[in-house]
Amino acid sequence: MEVTLFKDVLVIFSLAIGVLLVCQRIKLPTVVGFLLTGILAGPYGFGLISAIHEVEILAEIGVVLLLFTIGVEFSLKEFVRMKKSVVLGGSLQVTLTFLLSFAISIHLGRPFNEAVFIGFFISLSSTAIVLKILQEKAQFDSPHGRMALAVLIFQDIIVVPMILFIPLLAGEVANLGRSLGFLALKGIGVFVLVAVSARWIVPGLLYQIARSRSRELFLLSVLVMCFGVAWLTYLAGLSLALGAFLAGLIISESEYGHHALGNIVPFRDVFTSLFFVSIGMLLDLGFLIEHPDQVALITAAAIIAKTLIATVAVLLLGFPLRTAIIAGLTLCQVGEFSFILARFGVNYGLLGGDTFQLFLAVAVITMGVTPFIMALAPKAADVTLRLPFPARLKTGFSTRSQSVSAQQVRELTDHLIILGYGLNGRNVATAAKTAKIPYVILEMNPETVRSEKKGGELIMYGDATHEAVLDHAGIEKARVMVVAISDPTATRRITAVARRLNPKIHIIARTRFFVETAPLYELGANEVIAEEYETSVEIFARVLAKYLVPKEEIDRFTAETRKGGYEMLRKPAQDAASLADLKLSYPDLEISSIRVSAKAPIVGRSLAELQLRSKYGVNLLAIRRGSQVLANPDGQTQILGDDILILLGSPVSLISVAGHCLECGD
Repeated sequence: MEVTLFKDVLVIFSLAIGVLLVCQRIKLPTVVGFLLTGILAGPYGFGLISAIHEVEILAEIGVVLLLFTIGVEFSLKEFVRMKKSVVLGGSLQVTLTFLLSFAISIHLGRPFNEAVFIGFFISLSSTAIVLKILQEKAQFDSPHGRMALAVLIFQDIIVVPMILFIPLLAGEVANLGRSLGFLALKGIGVFVLVAVSARWIVPGLLYQIARSRSRELFLLSVLVMCFGVAWLTYLAGLSLALGAFLAGLIISESEYGHHALGNIVPFRDVFTSLFFVSIGMLLDLGFLIEHPDQVALITAAAIIAKTLIATVAVLLLGFPLRTAIIAGLTLCQVGEFSFILARFGVNYGLLGGDTFQLFLAVAVITMGVTPFIMALAPKAADVTLRLPFPARLKTGFSTRSQSVSAQQVRELTDHLIILGYGLNGRNVATAAKTAKIPYVILEMNPETVRSEKKGGELIMYGDATHEAVLDHAGIEKARVMVVAISDPTATRRITAVARRLNPKIHIIARTRFFVETAPLYELGANEVIAEEYETSVEIFARVLAKYLVPKEEIDRFTAETRKGGYEMLRKPAQDAASLADLKLSYPDLEISSIRVSAKAPIVGRSLAELQLRSKYGVNLLAIRRGSQVLANPDGQTQILGDDILILLGSPVSLISVAGHCLECGD
């Protein structure tokens, strides 16, 4: 029995464990660790892998699952709203990058067809790496995250015409026009199928599958949908990855999207790691050692050129300079679909051996440094903003939305400013509207501003890191500001600027991780909501309720936890819960805890006098008195003020006891 692939996968994962442990110690991103694993295990390293083609197939599954989960976390409605960013932003980035790469290649003496191919190769960015990092940093909802995703979607689509164009570059021109026509028709058919499936077919189908309550059946059904749509797009001449993304969009429109995501994530992580390993395996270290200057020069030129071009493309869509710079640095690498193009280029004789290895080395290095560049992007943007650029460039060209609302904002006083109109921002706005609190919204997505303004929202376009934008929102007259964006660096900057402009304003900032709370407090935030700890607080409050801790004590615990900066959750508990051994053993009844007021009529009376079982049909299971728990108290036990009675009975009986025995005697 042939077990070569099994052995190779075992070698890859074993080696990856060691490499990732070292990377964690020196704080290198996991993506870099997987690339290093591939370099070490590949044919140009120690030659530990022999089933290279099979590993590449598994890696392709990883890309499919990654794009599928991205689609699930996205939504079809959001995709439609992004159409302008996808078409205009993507086409600008790809076209400008292609033209610059083509011009440089021609200037360096490359043949025309090879220069065109190099332009194709350089213009694409890494969907897998960028989306994985954005996912880990929870920055999909940030303006630069949405813009990067829009450009990457366009690149995944445009790679198909590029592949079809390669035979023309190689001199094979037969039936090219007919191929492009068929591709367009098939593409339209696929998108129509996606829209119909998302609206009418998949929700009903998933409902029937979910009714079976079979985890295995649900998982297999989701995988079949993912691979089926991906295969369908492949047959239509599009990429598997694009099909997987569309499959995720279909499922995202149903109420089962999050459940599907939870089932797929473990498989995605395993197979995606193989993708990054397979990329590292392609790099010839010998060629890199022999031509370090050439590789370094082209790598630096590619990163700088792609950053500048993507930045310009985002600026032309009206986004602020800061967003454009971060998006540009996010898209600065050469992507995985360039490797697919490279294979076609080698097969058609457009790339020689050394040229192929040169651009392969450039691609791998740019992908490897991407995590570091993305980590430094916010700081680079802040440094750039200190330069004397025009204010219109810094705040973005879509200022038409601001002037429309200027008069209304000037009339506001003591109002609420909401920064970011994602899920959290929308919820805050809904609550403010219900409570009749005047508010104004600042959002950096021009399409969102335009659509919400039509719906009657007082929303303005602008980058709140700039004083002028906050001034326009009436920061000096505002009472509260809620920062609900997904960019921690921008959140800190906004907090500092707002505190300086209005020392009296109450600033509530949302952040994802607890480590980001201390800097925000130091910069002037009054309250910082850390999502990871807020989830813990809510879960633990429900746990306490199930262990019969009185509601007022739970409320006091959660309030003290938040007030103390979650300190209670960040250190070991000092006192064990005294009710931890109580079990919910009576499915038809309820167990409730009731605190006895000091002035209640039953204070000082014995259990025998009260006759709780005979009069009210309830059983007293225990009395919590201070730190003690009196289990199964006898009839002579007297009730004292501030006792907590643990009662078992029907809901009606428990209400009756509370009404007749525990009411205050005033």
